[in-house]
Amino acid sequence: MKLSLAVIYTLSFLQIINRIFKIPFTVNKKLRIAGILAALAASAIILSSPSQSPPLPSPTEPQDESIKVLATGLKKPWALASVNNTIFVTEKDGSIRVIQSDKLLSEPLATVRAAKVYGGGLLGIAIHPDFEKNHFLYVYYTYSENNKLWNKVLRITESNNKLVDASTIIDKIPGSQFYNGGVIKFGPDGKLYVATGLSEEFSHNAQDPSSLEGKILRLNDDGTIPPDNPLPNSPVLSFGHRDIQGMTWDDNGNMFVSELGPTKSDEINLIRPGSNYGWPEQECGGNTKFTDPVMCYDPSIEPGGIIFYDGDRLDYKNKLIMATLRGSNLYDLDVDENNVKSQKSILSGLGRIRDVMQGQDGYLYVITSNTDGKGFPDKTDDKLLRVMK
Repeated sequence: MKLSLAVIYTLSFLQIINRIFKIPFTVNKKLRIAGILAALAASAIILSSPSQSPPLPSPTEPQDESIKVLATGLKKPWALASVNNTIFVTEKDGSIRVIQSDKLLSEPLATVRAAKVYGGGLLGIAIHPDFEKNHFLYVYYTYSENNKLWNKVLRITESNNKLVDASTIIDKIPGSQFYNGGVIKFGPDGKLYVATGLSEEFSHNAQDPSSLEGKILRLNDDGTIPPDNPLPNSPVLSFGHRDIQGMTWDDNGNMFVSELGPTKSDEINLIRPGSNYGWPEQECGGNTKFTDPVMCYDPSIEPGGIIFYDGDRLDYKNKLIMATLRGSNLYDLDVDENNVKSQKSILSGLGRIRDVMQGQDGYLYVITSNTDGKGFPDKTDDKLLRVMK
């Protein structure tokens, strides 16, 4: 199943027209959007955290009944995570922003010394399943050491939206200017899953099980290796990946990822432990040595974050919800273990959409990515929004 080139170009054209002439778009064709850490001496990072709780700003934009703008002025946001009444957003330049009770705090929770590279920086964020007891947040970011790029996962302990401690979970994941993976999530088994990228675009290390490049890693919450991983004494769950951008699980515990191709061949993959997904020898299937995707996009739509919706507030029960960057839409997909049966847009007119999550209130939350160098930002970009219909 593939989307036509005309569809992708039409969506991009509509995005440009919206930003020039301020023509409103719709949600589900009915609903209008109006005006759419303390220094760590022995490591390669410096973290900072405000010494006092910052004040809350007043709302800056009008809202309607279908979608609510919770934050504006975000700079290159990349990932979302939430717990209780708090949403955490990573910005690629290194800041962890906090939205509490629908208000963006003026100061970040913490700032990491992230590398200023196009495809890297502060990327994924995950919340420990026992956050209410231990207050652990996990972040994935790119850094430079001796003129070489690396990625690491850091565990942060927070208190009252301030950093109080930090420790490294895994380090020396090869980095690059463009392809760093960066998605991290806790799975239904309580393990931490980490998607890594490549040190160069056509790196064959993605095919090497002993390398951390082009992999999905499975770790205990302290960074140790689970004994039931498919490769003995290895964090590797699967390999042959290029640049994973989203990760989620369905109600049956099946793990799916969204993955960027080079200029086409974006994929949605069902992850089987120990399986090889082919990069760089295969794109979008056809070789029996490798595991084929359940969906391939040619041309590229640049998929971002994905979730399976399991709430009761919206009519997307058990659907895969996918953010897209070049595609400039939020889609719902009917997906099983073999293919994508259908796909339709549920939100457009925001430009590039980087990530999506389901809040504890059952609504969808999205962040835009119009300040990433590829979009057409307006004066309020980037935004965090709640989708309520």
